[in-house]
Amino acid sequence: MARSDNLPPARLTRTVLLRLLAVQALVLAPHLPRLPLWAAGLVAVILLWRTAAALRGWPLLPGWMRVLLTIGAFAGIYASFGRVSGQTAGVALITVMAALKLTELNSRRDLMVMVFLSYFLLVTHFLFSQELWTAAYLMLSATLITALLIDANHAGGVLPARVVTVMAGGMVLRALPLMALIFVLFPRIPGPIWGLPADAGAARSGLSDSMAPGEIAELVGSDAIAFRVRFDGAVPPPGERYWRGPTFLRFDGRSWDGGSRAGLVDAPAAELRGIGYRYELTLEPTRTPWLFALDLPARLGLPEGAVINADHQLVLARGEVRERRRYRLQSHPDYRLQPALPAPLRALATALPKAANPRAQALARQWRVEATSDAAIVERALRMFREQPFHYTLSPPMLGRDPVDGFLFETRRGFCEHYASSFAVLMRAAGIPARVVTGYQGGERNTIGDYWIVRQSDAHAWTEVWLADRGWLRIDPTAAVAPARVERGIGSALDDAELPDFLNPALRNGYRFDLRARWDWLNARWNHWVLGYGPELQSEFLRRFGIDEWREMILALTGLLTVLLAGFGLLLIRRSTPRPVDDAPSRAWRRLQRRLARAGLPQAVHEGPADYAARVASARPDLAATIADAARRYIAVRYLDADSDGDLKALRAAIARVRP
Repeated sequence: MARSDNLPPARLTRTVLLRLLAVQALVLAPHLPRLPLWAAGLVAVILLWRTAAALRGWPLLPGWMRVLLTIGAFAGIYASFGRVSGQTAGVALITVMAALKLTELNSRRDLMVMVFLSYFLLVTHFLFSQELWTAAYLMLSATLITALLIDANHAGGVLPARVVTVMAGGMVLRALPLMALIFVLFPRIPGPIWGLPADAGAARSGLSDSMAPGEIAELVGSDAIAFRVRFDGAVPPPGERYWRGPTFLRFDGRSWDGGSRAGLVDAPAAELRGIGYRYELTLEPTRTPWLFALDLPARLGLPEGAVINADHQLVLARGEVRERRRYRLQSHPDYRLQPALPAPLRALATALPKAANPRAQALARQWRVEATSDAAIVERALRMFREQPFHYTLSPPMLGRDPVDGFLFETRRGFCEHYASSFAVLMRAAGIPARVVTGYQGGERNTIGDYWIVRQSDAHAWTEVWLADRGWLRIDPTAAVAPARVERGIGSALDDAELPDFLNPALRNGYRFDLRARWDWLNARWNHWVLGYGPELQSEFLRRFGIDEWREMILALTGLLTVLLAGFGLLLIRRSTPRPVDDAPSRAWRRLQRRLARAGLPQAVHEGPADYAARVASARPDLAATIADAARRYIAVRYLDADSDGDLKALRAAIARVRP
């Protein structure tokens, strides 16, 4: 049975195949850095080979080779991730399998499979990034995939790329109002609609649940945003902008971690004094339970699901921060924290490995003999950092088995974690309870949106010591060595050679810095109004239009959808209705039609000018000559391109002579 001419060809033309490969490269490219190196290489090689095969007419791979590649890729994904499900492993598997599908691509059916698989792959990008650029990139990709869909269903030859792209762009643009209406009015529910795999959400980033020499220094090279802050009114000075995070009590001689909190109260007593700062903090996903707060957060008005733990750190009672989270707090930089120290906590906060860092322990015991108070020991340690040749640097030398001894007595070059760790060890060796606190310090003001940006490069570590009647007191030994770090930011405290470009003060001016601030402001608005458009923001927005309940929301959505779809339908009907020709000969002929219609001789829809003239002549012999002349001249001018001014004037004169 012969194929109908109204169907697209069964086999793909080379042009359509090359367009598909280009779109596939665009869709798969953002996933390549997330794949294991071998998988990214396999996808790239398949794309290049299939392109060369299409251009040179090479045969496709034999079936047995495709089977072996598929089994090998499946086994490789399992070996790389230990699973084939979940966010990272599942997306890696579908990315590799989509590339392998190209090795047998040769028919229209295969093209349709790849088109709809490409739409699905677009959605997986949002599992890793929901930034504004991602949405723009995927909108472009969706337009090009739709252009492929148009190409696949075209019965004639291959359409020009510009034609199918414009058609696809028009379809996407016409869908935007419908999309926006559903986005605004469709009822939002708290939390995800369905359960996501255990590894869903953003990859873990930022601070860790332990601290070892060099770990925080690694974050300085990252300009990724940790959170944004908008203050209500006054902004704390730089020396008070400490954003509290994980607190570490246990020290094994080299690294710090949280240790066991058995027997400790959930929230220590805290006396908040002085001015309080109110602010709204938008935290990026971290896949940890930590909610950062300006030191020290008040217990009243905590975010939903958040508690203050035994270290007075704000954390989620259950779960992790897997999506962007916005919350409001009030903090007081002037405070007295836990004036009475429980015995179990004192034991934890003074414990040290006996054999580790003996020189530091001996020095601190000597201070204890010579000092008259704990405060005097604290001051003596700070004076040592200020007066002796210690250096603040991103690239300290390697430390040996006893890193605190090596840092204090040999290298004397380190980053904030070196100073915080060594200070805490000295205090503990002198019998003073001490712990290490990590978080962020400082922040950069975005003048476009009047908010503050705290980046991963602002990660910092400091120490807290417990003094009688004063409680836990923040001591930042880094400030004793490099006060510019606290007062003006990390970019002012390090040598230019050590700084990445985004922290270099000499490069933080001009149009590039201004463009970066404006782009971040756009991202912040995108995060607030689109990604953060949850139940609360939806209710707040719709309340301005008098919509308060779900029933009203559904009615408004139904009504507006009906109006919008009806408008689209009427527009399509109008566009599909043939428009009357409105040139000079047609206008002259329509005047004749109206004149004869008044005499009871209207022109039928199916009649051409010659048939109409013959019928008029039969009904009115007195008009036979004039109507025949008018019809002949109209046909010549309208259809035979006799469109000179003389011909048009003769037509008008002939029509004027027809007088029923």
